[in-house]
Amino acid sequence: MMDDDSAWAAVMRRDKNCDGQFVTGVLSTGIYCRPSCAARHPLRKNVRFFATPEQAEAAGLRPCKRCAPDCVSRDEAAVARAMATIETAEERVSLAALARAVGYSPTHFQRVFKRKLGVSPAAYARALRADRAKQGLQGRARVTDAIYDAGYSGPSAFYRDNGKRLGMSPSAWKNGGAGAVIHWSVVDTYLGRMLVAATDKGVCRLSFNEGEAELRDRFPNAVLDAGGPQFDALVTQVVTAVERPGDASHIPLDVQGTAFQEAVWAQLQKIPPGETRSYAELAAAVGKPKAYRAAGSANGANNVAVLIPCHRVIASDGSMGGYAYGLEIKRKLLEMETK
Repeated sequence: MMDDDSAWAAVMRRDKNCDGQFVTGVLSTGIYCRPSCAARHPLRKNVRFFATPEQAEAAGLRPCKRCAPDCVSRDEAAVARAMATIETAEERVSLAALARAVGYSPTHFQRVFKRKLGVSPAAYARALRADRAKQGLQGRARVTDAIYDAGYSGPSAFYRDNGKRLGMSPSAWKNGGAGAVIHWSVVDTYLGRMLVAATDKGVCRLSFNEGEAELRDRFPNAVLDAGGPQFDALVTQVVTAVERPGDASHIPLDVQGTAFQEAVWAQLQKIPPGETRSYAELAAAVGKPKAYRAAGSANGANNVAVLIPCHRVIASDGSMGGYAYGLEIKRKLLEMETK
C-alpha cells in the first residue's frame, strides 16, 4: 500500500495504473472507488484509503456502481497468477493457456496484463528468459548451456527473441561488448556535456558529464567508433528530445534489463512531460506496491537518461529524491518540461 499522499495524487489524476493497488473510501457517501473513477472528486477530509475492496467493505463501505472497484481485485489476482505461471514454467505458456487458467478471454487478458505491467505476457516471458540467460552467461564457459538452462529450445530461439531487442550477441554480454560496434559522441547541451552512444539497434547509453573513458569501462571489449553520418543524424534527434521535451518514442533504444526493470522502464516512458510520480506510485504501477525500493533501484539502472525519463520520479514527500547526474540537472529537466 502506497502512502496516503501518493494515493491521493493518483486519485486526483485518475491514474488507471493504480487501479488494483488500493481503493478510495469516501466516508461521507459510504462508497469506495477505483483511483481512476470518473466521478466528481470528494473532499480530501472525507477520504480514507484501503489496500483491498475487502478492507473497505469491512469498514462498512459499498462498491461504487460507476467504476465497480470490487472487480479490480480479480484482475490483480489474475495477473499475479499468470506471472507465477510464467516464472515457474519449464516451457513457453501460450496466451490462450494463461487466459483459460484465470478465466478470461485471451484478448481481454492481454489488455489486463499489459495495463498492469506495461508489457504483454509474451514480452514478460521473453524478458525473464533473456535475464536468466544473461545471468547464466556470466558464470558459464559454454553459451549454449546457459541458453538451454534459461528455458530456450535452442540457440536459434534465443537469437530470434533477442536479436532485435538487444543488439549484442550472448557472448558480447559475457565479454564486455565483444563483437559489438558502438558509435559515440559528446555534445554540448543546456544541461552540460552529454554522452550519446548507440549500437546499430539504437541508443545504448545517454549520460551527462561522461566521455570515452566511462563508455569503455562499460564496454571494454566493444569497438568504439566516434561519429559517422547516420549516427550524427541520430544524435541530432536525441539532442532535440532532450532540449524540447515531448514524445521520444521514435528514437530507437538498445537497452536490456530484468523483467522487473523493463516493466519499470516501460512505466517511466508513460509519464507525460511536466508530470512526476513517486517511487511508491512507480512500484504500484508495475503491480508490486511494496517494492518501492526495488523500483528505485530499477530507476537508477536506467542507461539512457531522459529518453527513459527516470528524472520524473521524486520522493513521496515531494522532494527531488536522487539522480545519478546530480540534482541540478534533474531540476533543470523538470523545469524545462513544465514551461
